[in-house]
Amino acid sequence: MAWTERQRLMLQEMGIRLWAAPEVPEAAAAQEVVEVAATAPPPAVAAVPPDDRAAAIATLPWPALREAVAACTACGLCQSRRQTVFGVGNPSAHWMIVGEAPGEQEDLKGEPFVGAAGHLLDNMLRALNLTREEASPERQVYIANTLKCRPPRNRNPEPEEMAACEPFLMRQIELIRPRLILAMGRFAVHSLLRSSEPIGKLRGRVHRYQGVPLVVTYHPAYLLRNLAEKSRAWEDLCLAAQIADGAG
Repeated sequence: MAWTERQRLMLQEMGIRLWAAPEVPEAAAAQEVVEVAATAPPPAVAAVPPDDRAAAIATLPWPALREAVAACTACGLCQSRRQTVFGVGNPSAHWMIVGEAPGEQEDLKGEPFVGAAGHLLDNMLRALNLTREEASPERQVYIANTLKCRPPRNRNPEPEEMAACEPFLMRQIELIRPRLILAMGRFAVHSLLRSSEPIGKLRGRVHRYQGVPLVVTYHPAYLLRNLAEKSRAWEDLCLAAQIADGAG
């Protein structure tokens, strides 16, 4: 892929390696590797003005976006993570599910919604004939988290951490162009809707995120601790299915 000079500089600031063919055919080197020296720590993304960083991320295709997430040092979570949790599913999915932040199991596996909460989510999806496994865009969802790194001891995300990760999630939504977004959990809902209202007041109706219908529901981890709310979560999923079918 041919990168513009501005994109190349932004990606280099993010610590992403780029391979570029030499401009002069007679050059002795066949390729030039643009990378940060292995002995030096990666530069902090915060050194790039936030608006410029977001603008650069907004132009990235899938492979470069994944690399940018893996190399991100925009906040302190990069120091404690085992690995980033980019997202899984069909890049043309009709349904996009947005969760909160990775937990310990997600940090170990590098995949969102694993463990008991992930098992419950899979059952919820299966009840609607949906899956995270390989399938058509109508059946295979795409799952991503608001944060791509686990907060230490599973503490709540800090506002600056949410802000640093937001451009990545926005770009994922732009690339997928889902028919429906299902926001699961308080931090996912607050991030996408810019609302501090509790989920109980936001659920049961259709919202919009950049023109995409958005349905609010409880996080599976919350449902495991509050079994009485499962019936309301099922109502939310039925509403989401109705909206997704209508969007088709």
